[in-house]
Amino acid sequence: MQLDQVKAVVTGGVSGLGFAVAKFLVAGGGKVCLLDINDEKSQAAVADIGEKNARYFRTDVTNEEGVVTTLKQAADHLGGLNVAINCAGILGAGRVLGKEGPMPLKTFQTTVMVNLIGSFNVAKSAANLMQANTPGEDGERGVIINTASIAAYEGQIGQAAYSASKGGVIGMTLPMAREFARIGVRVMTVAPGVFHTPMVDGMPPNVYESLCAQVPYPSRLGTSEEFADTCGFILRNRYMNGSVIRVDGAIRLAPK
Repeated sequence: MQLDQVKAVVTGGVSGLGFAVAKFLVAGGGKVCLLDINDEKSQAAVADIGEKNARYFRTDVTNEEGVVTTLKQAADHLGGLNVAINCAGILGAGRVLGKEGPMPLKTFQTTVMVNLIGSFNVAKSAANLMQANTPGEDGERGVIINTASIAAYEGQIGQAAYSASKGGVIGMTLPMAREFARIGVRVMTVAPGVFHTPMVDGMPPNVYESLCAQVPYPSRLGTSEEFADTCGFILRNRYMNGSVIRVDGAIRLAPK
């Protein structure tokens, strides 16, 4: 799929990785709808990308009926839907047995609900719409890209909920790709390492520098543009299907 053919929804689209992906797609000639719950940043995000090619929809990815409705509205606005990229997520940090006692089950549930179930919820609704698309080369009708994390492979202390949720995203990649083969929809997952997103902006300089030093090469945090470029590669290469791509500078997370 060429970028100028893209009609996409991007969850978590008004900041961080999602915003970078949306900008990348529009720069390549595509059109996007930004799905997020951050109304405060939405206006600036749309203005930055350009109102002609971007529109914001307030969307709770965990709400089944809401996602179905929003994706239909997005498809109507875009003149179709052939790409869904899931970037919405939360950290859900906390020890299973912390100083104040065991982790509240709600913390674990909320993390899994947003990161895993939210990704599934958007993916299934998007695929349902994509199956009606006119097939392109190789019978392709759409592409779904989910975001996991290298924490799914080597989660650190305090990441039990986060790692479990991202491990679930990785686990559903292949079976979903196999199932959607019959409708010509590809499914891929990107597992970023330590990236420079708004979540690290408040770090003390010494902590930030220490984090960068842990990355073998290049010894820095990944950029949101590098994540977006990976998504672009997936979209353009139709043989990319059912797999997970680590983008991490060869880092392997230590226990803590």
